[in-house]
Parts: sequence; structure tokens; C-alpha cells
Amino acid sequence: VQLQASGGGLVQAGGSLRLSCAASGRSFRNYVVGWFRQAPGKEREFVAAIKWNGGTTRYADSVKGRFTISKDNTRNTVYLQMNSLKPEDTAVYYCAAGSPILSAYDQTGLYRDWGQGTQVTVSS
Repeated sequence: VQLQASGGGLVQAGGSLRLSCAASGRSFRNYVVGWFRQAPGKEREFVAAIKWNGGTTRYADSVKGRFTISKDNTRNTVYLQMNSLKPEDTAVYYCAAGSPILSAYDQTGLYRDWGQGTQVTVSS
């Protein structure tokens, strides 16, 4: 499946952004869709994931209570609503699709298809 991430930008600390990940080529059905981020000089890290069938979600501890992952079946799109943004949230955000089990949603190696990334910059 081909993924197109969008919605990044520059925002002040405490602000909000909504990222979108749209699928083309095939549906997200039977996939887990995850959001990951990579800051300069750091490894790519898990942010959140959602199982398309059933809607099971999982979040990194660093974003729990601030970020919400959701899906729109009719648009074949996954969203990441980011509230109360902090400067440490600054990174390139990537969406990915794969078939990990719940306990492995945070494993980058288990996601086969990746989008191109969208930059999120949070100023202090």
C-alpha cells in the first residue's frame, strides 16, 4: 500500500496539529497503521498505532493524553491529532502500514510500507 502523510507545520508550544495518512493502491483493511517520528540525530521512535479492523490503539508513553490516533473508513485515512505540543515533539513524522501483533506495534521493522514523512516543528 502506498502512503501519503501530510499536515505537518510550525506551531508554538501548547498548540495543535493534525496529521493525515492516506492510503492509495489498496485499502488499509487488515493492516495496522502506525505513526513514528525521527528527530535530528536520534533514532526513529514509535508514537501511536491503530489496527484498522476493530480500532485497537496503542500509544507511546510520551504522547499519552496529548495525541489521539483515529481512522476514517470512508476516506481510507488515519489521523494523528496532536494537542499540547512540546518542543521535544519536533521531528519528521512518518506513517507506516504493516501487520504486527498488539505487543509489537512499536517495532519499526514490522511495518512494510512507509510514507514520505512530514515535518513538525514546535517552537518554545
